[in-house]
Amino acid sequence: MRCERLDVWKSSCRLSVEVYRYFAECKDFGFKDQITRSSLSIASNIAEGIEKESNKEKIRFIEIARGSTAELITQIYIGIEIGYIEKAVGLQWVKEINEVARMLIGLKRKYA
Repeated sequence: MRCERLDVWKSSCRLSVEVYRYFAECKDFGFKDQITRSSLSIASNIAEGIEKESNKEKIRFIEIARGSTAELITQIYIGIEIGYIEKAVGLQWVKEINEVARMLIGLKRKYA
C-alpha cells in the first residue's frame, strides 16, 4: 500500500502545511523549528512505516507518528499560552491532530 492512499497520511500532510504556513514569518526560530518538525514528523513516519516489509516495523513507525502527535499538541498549547498561536486556530489543530491519532490507532490495529 502506498502512503498517498491513506486518509491519515493526507490529513497529517495538510496539517503540516498549515503549520508551516502559519509560522512562515515567525522570528522565534527555535519554536518555529520545533513545531514545524513535529508536524512534519507525523506524515513522514506514516510514509516510512507503510513502506516497511514487516508488520512489526510498520507498527513501530506508526507509534513514532503517534508520539509526534502528542509532541505537536503540547507545542500548540504552549504556543497558544505564549501568544504565538491564535486560540481558535490552535484548538482546531488539536481537534485535527486528535483525529489523526485515532486513525493511527486504527492503522496500528490493521498490522497487529
